[in-house]
This record gives sequence, C-alpha cells and structure tokens, in this order.
Amino acid sequence: MLGRSAFGLGSWNTWDRMAFGDAVRLLRTAVDAGVTLFDVAHYDFGPHAENSRTDLIFGEAVRTAGIAREEYVLCGKLWLWDYPRRGFAEQLETSLGRIGTEHADLVVVGDYRDRPDIPRVVTEVAEQVRAGRIGGWGVNNWLAADLDLALDFAGREGLPGPEFAQLKYSIARRAMAEGEPYRKHFASGRLALQASDVFEGGVLLGNPAPSRKIGADVGGIRESIVAASPELASIAADFGATRAQLALAFCLAYEPVANVLFGVSRLEQLTDNLGALLLVRQHGKEIRAALAHLCLDCNTTPTSPR
Repeated sequence: MLGRSAFGLGSWNTWDRMAFGDAVRLLRTAVDAGVTLFDVAHYDFGPHAENSRTDLIFGEAVRTAGIAREEYVLCGKLWLWDYPRRGFAEQLETSLGRIGTEHADLVVVGDYRDRPDIPRVVTEVAEQVRAGRIGGWGVNNWLAADLDLALDFAGREGLPGPEFAQLKYSIARRAMAEGEPYRKHFASGRLALQASDVFEGGVLLGNPAPSRKIGADVGGIRESIVAASPELASIAADFGATRAQLALAFCLAYEPVANVLFGVSRLEQLTDNLGALLLVRQHGKEIRAALAHLCLDCNTTPTSPR
C-alpha cells in the first residue's frame, strides 16, 4: 500500500499554518498529481500535546476539495507515550473521529521513552486490523531490538506485523536507515522504508532557524547541516534542480524507500517538489554519488532513531 504514492504529505505544523482555501487547493492539486498518501496525526500525546487542529482541518479540507475517501491513503499515528493508559482503540476513536472517517489505511506506531510490552502492542494493533479500523502498520522511532521482537512475535502468532519503518532519512542523516540492523529488514523485503524529515525542518534547504517546532536533532549534527547547505545548493545547480528537488531525489533513489514524506504550506512548494520525480529518473545514481560525502552521521553507531 505504501507503494501507491512516491510522495506523502505530512501534517505536523502544516495545515494549521495555511489559509483554509489554500489548504483545499493544495490537497486537490496533490491528489490530481498522484500524491495520494497523507500522514495525519492527532497531536495531543506526550511531547506532542500541542492542541493542534491540523487533523480537524485536514478532514474538513479534504471533503471541501471533493476528494472521496477511496482516492487517498490515510496514514495515522498510534502513540506509545501514554500507552497502555490510552489504548489504541481509544486513540483511533479520537483521531479518526476528528478527521471524519471510519478507518485508516495505515498507522505508524511510535515514540516511547521506556520499552512498552511489545507482544501486547502487536496483539492490540492486530485487534484493530481485525476490526477493520486499520489496514496495516509500521513503526517509528523504535529501538531495533524492539522491532525484531515485534516481527518475531507476529510471525510466531500469525498476527499482522509491521510492514514499514518511518525513519528520519535525508542527504545528511542516513545512519539509521542505511545501517544495520534496519538494513537487513529492508534488504530481505520484510520492511519498506518511509523516509521522513527529509528537509530537516527546512534547515537543509537554507533556513537555519525555522520559527515553527521541528524534529529532534538526533546526534547533534544540525549545525553541520546548516554549514553544508550552501554546498548542497551548488550541487543542486549542477543538476539544474532546486535544493528541495535534490533532497527528495536523493531519498527516492535509495532502493528500500517506498515513499518520502514532506510538509508543504504553499502550492508552489508542492509543484517544485514534484519535479524530483523526473530528476530521480534521469539522474538518480549520479545524485547519490555526488552527495555521498555529505552524510553527516555516518560515523555514528545507529542503535536508536531517537
């Protein structure tokens, strides 16, 4: 199911930064262009207790745009911050109700401080799959050992296991997605990779101090990313591309990647990003080679994506 759309639109700090009419036009344009995966979460858990209306806005905007439910893939979130106090059935009732739909095609189960009861997590996700509320699931920000446990338990019990991993992956931040032990699952075809935070909150594109909240700086490499941004602009110019197009094409050219998530708040950003599809078809291998030296966390030991 991840393979239906090479790109997915994220929701964190996105729809609630736009005029409603602009959000409607952007969604309609995205679907018409084949961008049919939407990562939409209810941000009211743990450090994401932000009182965000982004899921409410998405639901209203997608209906106003005349986009039928079967026209898009909804990828939701199940948070582990408050689990099991806030169980998955309760979370889905809240998040799906706010969007205005009865099911999510996919969910990402992720983010925890302490290891949860993995067999219980797998079992309760399977219950929601059987109930028809979700179609499949993946993980985000899991320790690799916990992922192995989930896959093994699901296999032994005949339960639906995780199908993909949503990981930070970009020109600058590659250690987790390209290193062991995640790579073994990608190589075997057991998991697909959903690349997220590919622009590093805009830092990789030349915005060193975004005003909005952005993802965590795992490994403390963000200053190095800021310093590398001008070189990225130069390499992009060599390919006749923008920095955003180059960043997206780099990710798309990595074989395990099923799709790439990005957030946009202007229609022109979406239009520009779509240019990466042609760029990767024409120059994918060359782009990977030209940017090989810009991996800024490749000397780290990737034990956790957090």
